[in-house]
Amino acid sequence: MKAALYLGGKDTAKIDKRPIKSAVALWLTFIAGFVDIAGAITIYDIFSAHMTGTTVRLGKHLVQRDWNALGITGLVLAAFVVGSLVGRVLIEAAARVRFRSIAAITLGCETVLLLGGMMLVPPRPEIPFAEVALPLSMLAAAMGFQTATLTRIGALTVHTTFVTGMINKLSQLLSHWIFRTYDLFHADTQRLDELREARRQTAREARFIFSIWLLYVIGAICGTYGALHWHRRSFLVPSCMLLVAISTDLMQPLSIEEEREQSER
Repeated sequence: MKAALYLGGKDTAKIDKRPIKSAVALWLTFIAGFVDIAGAITIYDIFSAHMTGTTVRLGKHLVQRDWNALGITGLVLAAFVVGSLVGRVLIEAAARVRFRSIAAITLGCETVLLLGGMMLVPPRPEIPFAEVALPLSMLAAAMGFQTATLTRIGALTVHTTFVTGMINKLSQLLSHWIFRTYDLFHADTQRLDELREARRQTAREARFIFSIWLLYVIGAICGTYGALHWHRRSFLVPSCMLLVAISTDLMQPLSIEEEREQSER
């Protein structure tokens, strides 16, 4: 997580006041967990969304001089970066021309990449570089687009394709909740309502961050089942789910805060 969260003040995330965007964030998190594991099972044992683990494997393959695996890992990392970069460029361009439904474009790109990757999934995993490189890079680029699409809910920074930072934020929020509770027992009567509201808001945000983690796990469970039973056709599930997110953006733009953040720099 890159941005700190001030709790109990005017910059508080206010998850409860952005229910549609919060729901879409959870929706996208499920998709990421699904794609992450489905790609690892059906194409090659490497994650297309979790770049921390992919980076660690890059170092491992380099030391072991496993050039085939090193090439695949490097390509996946590069594709993710390119997808994320192009997504952010599109969002900033949208901010400059006041285009409101840019998330429909970036999520549309993600959908096309997922479907294209699905069509190129080889009949069996763990086969030569030439046959796994393109579908894996398309999945990674798709996850890069998703990462760029939705990054903020109020003042709260969220990531829908990886959960390490979200777990760290959950720990911070739980710590805040503990100290808010302590303050309630030692506060003046005049501050009780303010502190209760601050604690309630902290609890809401903690529940939301926990839900991000939970939806990633559920997505991974469903992705594992789908990949084992439907092989490449399992990618139809996240692709169809993305159509719902795109429709939502067309009705209520999701990336306005992303655009505003870019335009103010």
